[in-house]
Amino acid sequence: MSNTEAAQTRPVPHEDILGKAVRHARLPLCITDPKLPDNPIVYVNAAFTELTGYALEEIVGQNCRFLQGPETTRDSIDTVREILLDRRVDTVEILNYRKNGSTFVNALQLGPINDEDGNLAFFFGSQLDVSERRRAEREHRELADEELLHRLRNIVNVMTAMVRMTAREEADPKEFADKVMERLSALGAAHFETIGRSDQTEIDFATLMEPIARAYTSGRGGQIQLSGMNPVISHQLVSPLTLALHELATNAVKHGALSTSQGRVTLDVTKLHSPARMQFTWQETGGPEVAKPSRSSGSKIIQSLTRAAGGTLSYEWRREGLVATAEFPITALLQS
Repeated sequence: MSNTEAAQTRPVPHEDILGKAVRHARLPLCITDPKLPDNPIVYVNAAFTELTGYALEEIVGQNCRFLQGPETTRDSIDTVREILLDRRVDTVEILNYRKNGSTFVNALQLGPINDEDGNLAFFFGSQLDVSERRRAEREHRELADEELLHRLRNIVNVMTAMVRMTAREEADPKEFADKVMERLSALGAAHFETIGRSDQTEIDFATLMEPIARAYTSGRGGQIQLSGMNPVISHQLVSPLTLALHELATNAVKHGALSTSQGRVTLDVTKLHSPARMQFTWQETGGPEVAKPSRSSGSKIIQSLTRAAGGTLSYEWRREGLVATAEFPITALLQS
């Protein structure tokens, strides 16, 4: 006998068994009776009382709107009403209130329960607290917005520094304009070519670093020197690694080795084991004397993104130049 045939011949579970399953389910559930005035709740399971903080006797006989409060939106209330009027199964997110006054974002699924003749008998509602998920999504968006604003400020600051450096190099207005356009174009290309690659395939470290070096060194070859390995970077790590490199290069242009033509950056990449991870060391020399900055909003953003990717980033503010060390876990280390 096939599984399908066995399922067809197996008796349907007794209603008592189904009732016990509903009562003990961890998903909060309620049932309302539309035949009674104001469609009151006639049943809730234990998970519902745990979620809301109300006792059974405080719930039964009330309309579900008793969970609404001052910040429950009219749109969500109207959507609930429309689902009930249409007698369809659907889900709506609505802000509900517990007995103690605390709120939770309720992914409420509701729909009709018909009798054997197809007539409406009850409505069911299942509640899912998605507050933590929405909080995490909100924090992620805020971090992304903060990072974007910081990146835009950095671009403007680097543009200003490039214009100022070019003005010192070129007295001829045409040569000055041509160099400024070329360098600003390189800076823009670096951001588009690297930061915009987070959803693409793996890329080796040297290829990732090329547009960054081209933009931030203003065409002065050899200012950023790569050494060590050239690992292939997992696509999940492209964005945090790129942002860290942009942050270091921005700081070097504004305050460090890349602010002078004599300054140099060595960027050494090595592989560490147990667990397998990549380490790079950014070391600046030949620039102005370095002091630890009093403000670190940019580094805090990069630190947060680095930690989210499972990595670490540390700074050593030596007088002769900044030394930054970063470690990232990687899924592939291929010598190219």
